[in-house]
Amino acid sequence: MSDENLPFGFTPRDPDDEGGSGSDGPGGGTPNPFAFGAGGFDPSNLDMSQLGAAMQQLGAMLQSGGGDGSAVNWTLAHDTARGLVAQQGDPSVNATERREVEQALDLASLWLDPVTSFPATTSGGGAWSRSEWIEATLPSWRRVVEPVAERVNESMSGMMPAAGALPEGLPPELAQMAGPLLGMARQMGSMMFGAQLGQGLGALAGEVLGAADVGIPLTDDGRAALLPRNIAAFGEGLGVDPEQVRLYLALRESVSQRLFVHVPWLRSQLTAAVEAYAAGIHVDADRIQEAAQGIDPNNPEQIQEILASGVFVPDDTPEQVAALARLETLLALVEGWVDDVVTQASADRLPAADALRETMRRRRATGGPAEHTFATLVGLEMRPRRLREAASLWQAVREARGAEARDALWDHPDLLPAAEDLDAAEYITAVGRRRAPLDLSGLVDLPEAPSEDGGSPAPEA
Repeated sequence: MSDENLPFGFTPRDPDDEGGSGSDGPGGGTPNPFAFGAGGFDPSNLDMSQLGAAMQQLGAMLQSGGGDGSAVNWTLAHDTARGLVAQQGDPSVNATERREVEQALDLASLWLDPVTSFPATTSGGGAWSRSEWIEATLPSWRRVVEPVAERVNESMSGMMPAAGALPEGLPPELAQMAGPLLGMARQMGSMMFGAQLGQGLGALAGEVLGAADVGIPLTDDGRAALLPRNIAAFGEGLGVDPEQVRLYLALRESVSQRLFVHVPWLRSQLTAAVEAYAAGIHVDADRIQEAAQGIDPNNPEQIQEILASGVFVPDDTPEQVAALARLETLLALVEGWVDDVVTQASADRLPAADALRETMRRRRATGGPAEHTFATLVGLEMRPRRLREAASLWQAVREARGAEARDALWDHPDLLPAAEDLDAAEYITAVGRRRAPLDLSGLVDLPEAPSEDGGSPAPEA
């Protein structure tokens, strides 16, 4: 790192000098990433003539970063994501692509009506470019990511020394600046999170196939949308007619939107699972300090590599593992239900339906490169690991009780199967044939189903 890029106006010392930052003697040890700390600070090493210019540079950087005081600098996240998409190439959707997508979504809606009790959300549909996906989904990503970012920022702020714990011997001028400087930590953390989130969203925009492709509700209006350029890239090498690929994905997109619109509690349950995960976050300070030592502000590629390495990803606690398990179960139930409904709708209509079904199962269960990048940057995986078990469960319920009873399990979160129920397809089928209540969540004292003559339900024995 060149002298002019050293933080806060510190002048370098020769690592071979006694007490220098490269020694293990007095004054050695791991530097504090914020340039303050009890180990190794020597006031005589401070060049006050450089301090004012350094502070002005830092202030200008923070001011130019925008932001609204939240845990993530969303202006920076937006601009970073759009910039990455522009580098990858993002031509506008042409008239032919738009017409093909709209026709596929219209036909998908007709095929879905007989196989699910959830009605269509809106007429028609849309075709998006990658940039349009970013613009349309960024507000929802804010709801998902903000709790995680807030806890990471709080944890990182805890690494900063308190005002009363500053090193002895600080010049009065620097001591006066210390308070405001420490207060900048949150804004710097917000910029850091905004930059890494923008990278993750930019990478995702190059792979997502539709508005509901990641398995969580990212739009509020229920309007189905597909990304034709990404779909074309996805279909390459599958050996399947592009029209079948587009129609199969239109079925998945349309039915996902029906579920998200007609199950209003689903969004809040997903958010609650993310918040439960975020509640136990703590950051490995040693890992961040180690990475910060080698950062060169003039080398953007190096900074991107450090962000992508997962250095700012918090370590999972047992509580977070449990929260992630609940989130994965809910995502698996969503994906499994979509899988079952689309299988019904495409049966005897799409010759390549089985092959496309298996391709999508593997894609959603394992995640693509961009999903892995996003998980590394944010520390949160949005993958339904038990998709196959969930799909088998929904199929068993449908075969035993019908599609309407299957869809009715979304009436309340307590009716949904729990993680342990995903292995109980045979039990659920047997219960359904007895016309007993589907006690899928481990609840007790549920009433029996009404008798065939329409009498009042009797209490369970």
